[in-house]
Amino acid sequence: MGKHYGQLDLDERIELSRHHDAGKAPSEIARIMGRHPSTIGRELKRNSLPKSGYRPASADRIALSRCRRRSRIECLSPLKEHVDDHLAMGWSPEQISGRLRLEGSQHTVSPESIYRYIYRPKVRPQKLHRYLARAKATRGRRYFKRRRDPILGRRSIHERDQTIDNRSLFGHWEGDLMQFRTQKGNLLTAIERKTGLTLASGLPSKTAQATAAKLTALFSGLPEPARRSITFDNGSEFAQHNKLEGDLGLLTFFCDPHSPWQRGSIENANGILRRDLPRKTEFSDYTEQDIQDIVWANNTTPRKRLGYLTPAEAFLNQLRSCT
Repeated sequence: MGKHYGQLDLDERIELSRHHDAGKAPSEIARIMGRHPSTIGRELKRNSLPKSGYRPASADRIALSRCRRRSRIECLSPLKEHVDDHLAMGWSPEQISGRLRLEGSQHTVSPESIYRYIYRPKVRPQKLHRYLARAKATRGRRYFKRRRDPILGRRSIHERDQTIDNRSLFGHWEGDLMQFRTQKGNLLTAIERKTGLTLASGLPSKTAQATAAKLTALFSGLPEPARRSITFDNGSEFAQHNKLEGDLGLLTFFCDPHSPWQRGSIENANGILRRDLPRKTEFSDYTEQDIQDIVWANNTTPRKRLGYLTPAEAFLNQLRSCT
């Protein structure tokens, strides 16, 4: 029996009706028509009339009407505008849905409904998929970098306390360096593991000395409970990590070579920043204020794991509890 997943046409519905009126079982009809049994069963269940049963012409009209029926998002103009606007702001369908529930909106919608809306044939020309994290037109692999020389005095990520690993304690960070098309500029990023707050600043040179100085400037304005530790990869730009411990009391840890998943928070944060700062960007075209505006938009976007609070709200709550 061949499998065919296209829609039934009127001729097939007439044939189905003839076999059905003859008392044949759906599985036998499917075998005769070369269709999957679930296709036949679903057709009889969804497109039959309450009193007169299955009639080919009526079934064809019912199926066509269902295909043309608009989604709930399309029917409610306020909801459609809200979804379109927040997709354009970089919010994911889960964030939009979760925030609507958190705010007690009368127009709630599930993340799956938003995805279906984005990929509906009538909506597809708007190309809303471009606002999604992966920007795929329909519903990917890392490369391994060369082995780096070991960093002196490095403390392995496996020496971290359990409270850091499970995000139960505030003030533990992950850091990274985003590179671009040319070597004229880099972006130093850091994320607080519990609240997801992101800090970032341009870095003209990725030398270890310049990186340590920039990190010191980023963290020196935070109270001690908000800066307990930070975890890096094994890039040579973090070779002067001991200065952070000496100047700020910030413990430093390093993940295993070629193991970016051990710093999943910063990898995810960088992926979000890449939406506005792709690798082919000419970084020198951006001012420091431009960078901070992009970071602020990230920090004021709700997160599912925070109960749809924003990282800025969660970070402020933690600061208040520390005082």
